[in-house]
Amino acid sequence: MPQPFPILASMLGTALLLNLLPALPTRAQASDTPPSPYHTSWKVDAPVTVAGTALSYWGLTILNNKKGLTEAQALALQKSDVPSFDRFAAGNYNQSANQTSNYPFYLSFGLAPVLIAIDPAMRGHRGQAALLYFETMSVVGAAFTQTAGRTFRNRPLTYGADVPIREKTRRNTENSFFAGHTASASAAAFCFAKLYNDYHPDSRARPWVWAGAAAIPAAVGYYRLEAGKHFLSDNLIGYAVGAIIGVGVPQLHKVAAQHNIGLHPAAFPNGAAGVALTWKPRS
Repeated sequence: MPQPFPILASMLGTALLLNLLPALPTRAQASDTPPSPYHTSWKVDAPVTVAGTALSYWGLTILNNKKGLTEAQALALQKSDVPSFDRFAAGNYNQSANQTSNYPFYLSFGLAPVLIAIDPAMRGHRGQAALLYFETMSVVGAAFTQTAGRTFRNRPLTYGADVPIREKTRRNTENSFFAGHTASASAAAFCFAKLYNDYHPDSRARPWVWAGAAAIPAAVGYYRLEAGKHFLSDNLIGYAVGAIIGVGVPQLHKVAAQHNIGLHPAAFPNGAAGVALTWKPRS
């Protein structure tokens, strides 16, 4: 089964959700609808999402242009070349674990869209919540593809003596850093937990939601490690990057946080236009 590109899968699911929703309001539209905990602006969030999507696509083209290892390079690899903290995973190769990693991976993408579609607390705000999820996945996609496209780290399986040479010389065998599947699952799961947390601030289920959100990408990372796709450090960094983005993007839009931190259009000294992250201390 070919490896899916995480960002494209999540964007497709979100696009389908947006098409199914009857409206895309960003503010409450009815008097009985509770106010949203977030503030969004199409003038800011749409460009950020489009930029993230464009950077993701650009990163994918860079990944696709990697040539991979030659047979001679693959055969010359030594486990002693791997840093000691990652060496235990050098040579891992398990196709069953690779397949199993797809189950929690795909599950993570469905959490937020299902919550957005069925949660009564989001009535009147579903378009806004979907935009936040879409923005989150575009940012993590850009972070992963731009990093992996420019980083050359051999996957653990390339160090295995019994691994078929065709597996060691695939184009993507230098894409170990950082773990894209883990990062994407982490961003999706933590975004789901953050949305639930902020729309249900008094819910007793919140600790369980956060625990589940933490467990799903951890499972993805474990199976990717066993499969020989990533070292432990690749997974830990991917998990952390995804969690920061999954929680951080919605948090930047929290109404209570608007006076402290936010995303704004910006013009840079070289004349380029972009988006700036600003922070102001409370007075």
